[in-house]
Amino acid sequence: MGCSDTDAALAATVLLSADMRGIDSHGVARLSGYVRLWEAQRINGSPAIKIVHESPSTAVIDGDAGLGLVVAPFAMDIAIRKAQIAGTGWVSVRNSNHFGIAGYHAMMALEHDMIGIAMTNASALVAPTFSVEKMLGTNPIAVAIPAGTQPPFVADFATTTAANGKLEILQRKNEPAPPGWVQDKEGAASTDANVLKKQGALLPLGSDREHGSHKGYALGSIVDIFSAVLSGASYGPWAPPFPAYVPMPENMPGQGLGHFFGAMRIDAFRTGQEFKDNMDNWITRFRNATPAPGNDRVLIPGDPEREMETIRTTEGIPVVSSVVDELKNVAEKMGVKFADTIR
Repeated sequence: MGCSDTDAALAATVLLSADMRGIDSHGVARLSGYVRLWEAQRINGSPAIKIVHESPSTAVIDGDAGLGLVVAPFAMDIAIRKAQIAGTGWVSVRNSNHFGIAGYHAMMALEHDMIGIAMTNASALVAPTFSVEKMLGTNPIAVAIPAGTQPPFVADFATTTAANGKLEILQRKNEPAPPGWVQDKEGAASTDANVLKKQGALLPLGSDREHGSHKGYALGSIVDIFSAVLSGASYGPWAPPFPAYVPMPENMPGQGLGHFFGAMRIDAFRTGQEFKDNMDNWITRFRNATPAPGNDRVLIPGDPEREMETIRTTEGIPVVSSVVDELKNVAEKMGVKFADTIR
């Protein structure tokens, strides 16, 4: 796609991190989608990423339509460097694309004894509470917090009941969606995994008003505003769609997708050791909470992904046949030898 070797390796690393952590919807399964966006001239393989505005602790980045997989680490690195000087660093991004799993970027702060935060807006696939119109994206939030002897706390979640990628996995398997994930074009509950192709919508976290969907709607809105309104990216229903075949919205108010990153130095608040000791105590106490009937333990955010990474490090990453076929098609199209290790 015209990426430098460094950018290509970084993009591959971000995708692989998703597969390793069990977030299959955001791993190599996304590769063919990026290629289609590049073919539609919506991704720039060799972007001139730059700071367009900054203060000692903040910056706005223009991603020059680059891969979000490359633009996002660039921006998070700036947030970290600003935090090293000012205590905290905050960076908003415009003119970018899908950036993979939010958790990868938030976790970049951990090795610097910092708390990391990452958000992004996304294609408008989500109907706000009481709406039949799709106005927001799945708009994830990730927060990574270091600990001492315990593994870090890593929360990485969509502000919808389920991420669109999980719906795509069900489509590949020809399986229905669980109740509460989607609604049809009339606003009625649905279990059709293909409902988005029929003018349906994803639902905010909570599914319906009685179960708190207004809170998921509010969270998704906050991400949209921090990521796109603050940076000058396109927001709400004008966010660029991920499928290359979907026409771009008319009268877009900004440039590309937007992201938002934060890095907070622990010792800007208290000594690192004190904080880590307390985090170890926090994690240990929550993990030792009495489990409800039918459950053997209480999990800490980040536990399932870390355990999956351990398994896949030794056993490999399973790839469904439809994704293998997509990768073969991409390899043939781009004149790249298909890896014999994928089978």
